[in-house]
Amino acid sequence: MRMQEWDARGIGSGDLLIDKLSRLEPLYEAFVCPLTKQVMRDPVTLESGQTYERVAIERWLEECRENGREPVCPITSQQVTAPPKPSIALRNTIEEWTARNDLAHIDIATNLLSADSSESDVLYGLKDLQQLCRKNKSNKYRIRNAGLLPLIVERLKNVADVRIRALRTLHILAEDDDDNKVALADTDLMRSVVKCLSRKLSVEREEAVALLYELSKSPLLCELIGAANGAILILVGMTSSSSENVRAAELANQTLSNLEGCDNNVREMAQNGRLQPLLTRLVEGPEEVRVEMAEDLASITLTTEAKARAAEATASVLVEMLGSSSPPERASALKALCSLSSLDSNGDLLIEAGVLPLLMRDLFVVGTNTLPMKLKETSAATLANVVCSSALWENIPIDADSNTLTSEVTVHNFLHLISNTGPAIESKLLQILVGLTSKPQTVNKVVSHIKSAGATVSLIQFLEAPQNDLRVMALKLLHVLSSHMGQELADGLRLTTRQLGTLVRLLGESSVTEEQAYAAGLLANLPMQDHYLTRALLSEGALPILVGRIEEVKRGVVHIGAGRNIGPFQKGLVCILSRFTYMLDDDDIVDQARELDFTALFTSLLRLSNLEEVQQFSAQALENLSVKSKELSRLPDMRMNNNSLFGCFTCGKEPPPPTGLCLVHGGLCSARDTFCLVEAQAIGPLVACLDHRNTSVVEAAMGALSTLLMDTTDVERGGQVCVLHQNDAIQSILVIMQEHRTEVLRQQAVWMVERILRDPDLARSIAMDASVHTALVDAFRYGNNNAKQLAERALKVLNRIPTFSGVFTKIR
Repeated sequence: MRMQEWDARGIGSGDLLIDKLSRLEPLYEAFVCPLTKQVMRDPVTLESGQTYERVAIERWLEECRENGREPVCPITSQQVTAPPKPSIALRNTIEEWTARNDLAHIDIATNLLSADSSESDVLYGLKDLQQLCRKNKSNKYRIRNAGLLPLIVERLKNVADVRIRALRTLHILAEDDDDNKVALADTDLMRSVVKCLSRKLSVEREEAVALLYELSKSPLLCELIGAANGAILILVGMTSSSSENVRAAELANQTLSNLEGCDNNVREMAQNGRLQPLLTRLVEGPEEVRVEMAEDLASITLTTEAKARAAEATASVLVEMLGSSSPPERASALKALCSLSSLDSNGDLLIEAGVLPLLMRDLFVVGTNTLPMKLKETSAATLANVVCSSALWENIPIDADSNTLTSEVTVHNFLHLISNTGPAIESKLLQILVGLTSKPQTVNKVVSHIKSAGATVSLIQFLEAPQNDLRVMALKLLHVLSSHMGQELADGLRLTTRQLGTLVRLLGESSVTEEQAYAAGLLANLPMQDHYLTRALLSEGALPILVGRIEEVKRGVVHIGAGRNIGPFQKGLVCILSRFTYMLDDDDIVDQARELDFTALFTSLLRLSNLEEVQQFSAQALENLSVKSKELSRLPDMRMNNNSLFGCFTCGKEPPPPTGLCLVHGGLCSARDTFCLVEAQAIGPLVACLDHRNTSVVEAAMGALSTLLMDTTDVERGGQVCVLHQNDAIQSILVIMQEHRTEVLRQQAVWMVERILRDPDLARSIAMDASVHTALVDAFRYGNNNAKQLAERALKVLNRIPTFSGVFTKIR
């Protein structure tokens, strides 16, 4: 019967296999229960002499009684009056027969799995092994003893159908059998099962994770499973809510729960996004476990979400560990806190847990509890992260005297420590000061304390630090301070000119880095009126460097990764360059402004840049340059050459009027040599700025345009007004006067309108506009003293005020 079954599956084709199958003993009819038609396991005999499976005949007899009939033998119908008697001899015979045949089946399966069998042969051999295991648990031992486990594991490298059946077979062999699990650990099983976990077939992944779950019930195998490359990562991925196989996801989750008993697995899980086991052990474990878990938490790269969850779960425990007298606890807690503090939103959690006083203690307390310098650096880094976050640390006491982070003694302690430690901790201490100055409500206090400590020059000296991190952080701090103590920094840079030269050279380097952006911002914030600093910059060769870098940025010549720094860098460069236009009484600066064509450069920036600050600085620079134009503009030399053949005919006569003279300045002008806005074609871009939403840009543009109307004589000739009219500026100026966005703009507009009205034709045209009259009246009534006087003049021109009014002192 067995041979026929195998032949039907196409297996019994070889002589060797037929010979093996011939070893199977036939099934004897006496072994089969008449009721179940199965081989009996516990045969019993009735009075009738018939033998049955105990369970089956007892059920039969019970049913007879329940139905109100006398119990009888199912075959002979003879009444049963005595309990069935065990057929020990038959049972032993059946067991011996079964054992012999089971061994034969195992031997056949061994040959099928060892030889170069067909896929169908292997599949049937594996199925036969499954049946043997289900029939008799002792067969698991026989299969292991026959050396079949490595052969089955090897079949995990075959096609999908074979792999799936092999996984099921291994699962049955491992189920409730620790010896088989240990034996499987000595094979290549883990690596092969992990490969099956990553296959496309859902059923194969399910069988693989079911096997791993069974193996994970053995603590001895948990570490081995976790050590298999990719096992935990794939299992964590399978637990995702988006998993299409719910059972596989549940099995993966149960497997991971079993693996949590091994510390190495907990660490691996945390690295792959399953953080909760680590957090639980950190919160609930004994000291040695907490230390280890804190170390792991510090070393793992966490996502933003993971850091937030970790801080919420462990902040209090970690701060408690930080306050411990145990050095290992303090060290591990500090490292973990440093990692968690790098997330901005964790700042308040750590402060609420009480981290600030302990961090300050670790930084400044000396004695037996002093931390090693490396851990002091970690403490400084943690404090820097908290202070630079959005946390509310301003009013938190940090010591028994209720000092805060912005108290004078605290700031002085930071400054003192900066001067007496190494570069790594100095960088973090500077970062702390950056954080302390980052809030409007604290910056003035901190600046005041820095001034009282006389630390300006010391901070400036860090600009020459060889360590990039330290230099960048010093620049960042000085950049922040420059908005509040610009003159002190300017004085310090002039006293220590090496640092000023360092900044200038840094701006000239062929890149656009964060460091350069801070350097540009620092120099841009220094007072424009400090002409000594401007000359010092000139001596350092700043002008050609600034122009060269501005041109590079304008052309888009930047390096990869410089995008976020380009805007601040360009704004700083343009502001620094514009400061030289405030010193055009210096012949050297005028010469270089001509050589570098300042007017064309600032005009192009005004036209091309979309940065408001660049537009503002460019317009202010053009204003300064334009003021100088009248002085630089010259009439052509009309004297005739005495050697001319026709000189005698013109002697004593007036030369013809020169042609090509500037309408604004009345002489020969150019953008490069006389800084003429008309020749630079700057009027159009300046007029375009009058519609800008930023009033600072509008004020700067108005200031530049007003320089065209400065010469009273030329205004009355009409040339300057004509230039404004040709560029459609007059209507925009009138609108600005009517809108009254700021008092500065109103005064500028009224001043310009008063000058424009000196042109009779324009005065008649403007007089028709009732809104202009209203705006002038408003300025006359509510403007400041200058605006009132200018409005009065304009209203007189418009015949709105009698010319004998004489209310105000005459102004020019």
